[in-house]
Amino acid sequence: MANAKPLAIFDGHNDVLLSLHLPERGKGRSFFKRGTQGHLDLPRAKKGGFAGGFFAVFVPNEPSAQTGRPPKSKKVGDPYAFPLAPALTLSYAQPVAMAVTASLFKLEAEAAGQLKVVRTADELETCLRTGVLAAVLHFEGAEAIDPGLDALYVFHQAGLRSLGPVWSRPTAFAHGVPFQFPHSPDTGPGLTDAGRELVRTCNRLGILLDNSHLNERGFWDLAGLTDAPIVATHSCAHAICPVTRNLTDKQLDAIGESDGIVGVNFATSFVRPDSANDADTPLSMIVDHVAYIAERIGIEHVGLGSDFDGAQVPAALGDAAGLPRLVAALRTRGFDDAALRKIAHENWVRVLRKTWKPLEQHATAQHATAQHATAGV
Repeated sequence: MANAKPLAIFDGHNDVLLSLHLPERGKGRSFFKRGTQGHLDLPRAKKGGFAGGFFAVFVPNEPSAQTGRPPKSKKVGDPYAFPLAPALTLSYAQPVAMAVTASLFKLEAEAAGQLKVVRTADELETCLRTGVLAAVLHFEGAEAIDPGLDALYVFHQAGLRSLGPVWSRPTAFAHGVPFQFPHSPDTGPGLTDAGRELVRTCNRLGILLDNSHLNERGFWDLAGLTDAPIVATHSCAHAICPVTRNLTDKQLDAIGESDGIVGVNFATSFVRPDSANDADTPLSMIVDHVAYIAERIGIEHVGLGSDFDGAQVPAALGDAAGLPRLVAALRTRGFDDAALRKIAHENWVRVLRKTWKPLEQHATAQHATAQHATAGV
């Protein structure tokens, strides 16, 4: 059993692209060689059963701005309140997003078939079946998208299939949550008029909308507009850890009712009841959130959203190679094989198939039209 193949895990969020892109983080690091920097590379992914996930394009704050993040170390249980990070200018955000996006396609080109940027649920399922690492292009914050949405169509054609309207700062579309503890996610106004059009357009194109950094009013505005499942790619339960980034019971209920999913974040400051950035955090605290969400809204509506390369995760997990230890902790809590498969990847596949359906229907209709036109020649 020591050489048993690990359970295939599709993950809701990682920040490895930014880590590889930034000189101070990526120096000497290769995605194709096992390293000790960060949490994710191809050898560690294979070791741990990391079969794919949302590869985030995140644009850092402009150099003169404060980070708006909680400190890496603080006393256990200390409250904290950081203001929203300042909005980015389109002229700064768009070329950075372009460069980080290009880095994913460069990885695909260099991977010799070991990594594929997936655009349909069929492609995703094929990758999961054949062992090719499946990468979904995701924008964590819509700062690179102009209010007229021209860039949205361009990035969608390139492969964008998931978009968070905000990170924890304002955009032309919505307001992110500042990092605060203990605090409700109800921290400001909801979607703008441009944000409402963004939701409608993403629905038409088949782009998943991620609520993870959206404040509560924005969440409810989006929930009232969308005709797709409601998704939070990397968040946890506010009832356990009352930080602004986590979801209230009412929000969880809405996600379940929409046939959506929550990818449980591994960040210690989101799983611990005291919100401490403490590497000495047991894996049982991640399991607590999985179990709470599963009990609240059903096993079909919970997955994993690691935040690898973007947050401090428990030392007991370590990195992507340690995922079998989390699976073992879930099994110890009573999740059987069928439940583990749902958490690991089946729930994500279902939600993505349902969300990307407009795109696949459009492609089918185009194919049928082309066949009809050819037949008439």
